[in-house]
Amino acid sequence: MRLTRREAATLAFAALVAGPMRGHAATPGILVRSDGQPVNLDPHQIFDVPMMGFALNVYDGLYRYENNPPELKPWLAESHTVSEDGLDWTFKLRGGAKFHDGAPLTAEDVVFSFRRVLAIGKAPASAFLPILKPENVTAPDETTVRFRLEKAYGPFLAAIPIVAIVNAKLVQANVKGDDNGTAWLATADAGSGAYSVVAGSVTPSEKLDLERFAGHFMGWSDNPSPINKVAMRSVKETSTGVLGLMNGSIDMTDSYLPTDQVEQIQASKVARVEKHPSMRTFIIRMNNGRAPFNNLNLRKAFAHAFNYDGFINEILKGYADRDPTPLPNGIWGYPKGAQGYDYDLDKARDYLKKAQAEGFSLRTPVKIHIQSQLEQTNQAAQLFQSDLASLGVRLQIVADTWANISTNVAAADSSPDMWIHWVSTYFVDPENWIGQMYDSQFHGTWKASSFYKNPKVDELLRRARGLVKQEERAPLYEEATKLIMADCVDVWIYNTVELRGVSNRVGGYRFCPVGGGGEMRWLQLKA
Repeated sequence: MRLTRREAATLAFAALVAGPMRGHAATPGILVRSDGQPVNLDPHQIFDVPMMGFALNVYDGLYRYENNPPELKPWLAESHTVSEDGLDWTFKLRGGAKFHDGAPLTAEDVVFSFRRVLAIGKAPASAFLPILKPENVTAPDETTVRFRLEKAYGPFLAAIPIVAIVNAKLVQANVKGDDNGTAWLATADAGSGAYSVVAGSVTPSEKLDLERFAGHFMGWSDNPSPINKVAMRSVKETSTGVLGLMNGSIDMTDSYLPTDQVEQIQASKVARVEKHPSMRTFIIRMNNGRAPFNNLNLRKAFAHAFNYDGFINEILKGYADRDPTPLPNGIWGYPKGAQGYDYDLDKARDYLKKAQAEGFSLRTPVKIHIQSQLEQTNQAAQLFQSDLASLGVRLQIVADTWANISTNVAAADSSPDMWIHWVSTYFVDPENWIGQMYDSQFHGTWKASSFYKNPKVDELLRRARGLVKQEERAPLYEEATKLIMADCVDVWIYNTVELRGVSNRVGGYRFCPVGGGGEMRWLQLKA
């Protein structure tokens, strides 16, 4: 099952050059998505929203989140057991799973995958490096995997799904020197997921084609009319994807729709907006690691200068829920009665005067980096810019990209003064948010790009992740969150209602906050 040259050419033109809004016939039997591609295809190197959408479909994990609210369900593993002290974990594989090349998936592939994640040491490894050594991941037999942790780790099971299981023999056959096969897997496929990558179709960050893997271990009985071919295409701006949706050349947009485009889609007869409560949070980061935001009074001035209600109710038309904390609304560990910072220019002015007395100068502009392809980040920055100008603060908006920003935040000196992004649900545990955002041991990752350091917060977060019982962990996260809020580390704005434009010819859409509705096994295309 391969895309023909004619089909590929049609898709490339239609999806990358969304023309004027006139009728373009949809490509029969092929789903076209415009919600962004990973900068490379190795799920052990990259850990962001585009990779989540890709990995959910091309790879499998031991467990998987499904439904909304998300439920953790056995996937490649049929069950697990854990010792009373939380150190020994044993997973039993269900058997029958195969990789896309037909090779059986065994416990050795699971062991290889976890050891490879630890060896590479990039984003997915952050949840496991402090508590797991490679030699302590073992396979007593072909269907059993054992983990011996260095210390108890409360988020361990919640984080298990983030490790994609790769074909050990295939990756090892493509290792160059000591690169762990990273160069090869950046543009290749070593998965067992419901869809496989079409060879030769990959242009990193721009496009790739997928085809249905009929031999997927979960089978297809729940969807008798699955989609056989998928074209994933990146567009430079959300508005371009919406144009493609309206003219029929694109079937699904990204999930960062500005309100005016939501209204445009809703008014159409060819598409709809899928609206789902999510756990994705929207924040403006402040670089606490250097001037000017190493000043608490300046951070508080900025926190009181953002018009939260105006942004949510006027610009977003209520398609979001105010969230004054770094945790998503309703998750356990959320501080009870949290008030946060309100929009109050008088308070902002008072804190600004204190910051000036401590050395902040109004003559120096503050730079805020936006993700230029996501209009909502620009809308937030422009609103902020207007109110700060009334205080005499010059906010300079810098158009940037996710790839560039996420590289530059490796150090406080190269990280922007401020930048805007979402924190999505990679796994369902407070560790996914404040644990990895505000523990100083994670400085150098995009999640910890505030470069905040508070020894008491570090202690609380490390104690919390070292416990197994939720009822013991929750009070520690509540206390840590209150301290983080008192230090006004960032500007916390809202909890997402996720919005994605979907063609009316697409049926079977299911949403889960983990992956943002990116799983495609359920989808169908109407004739």
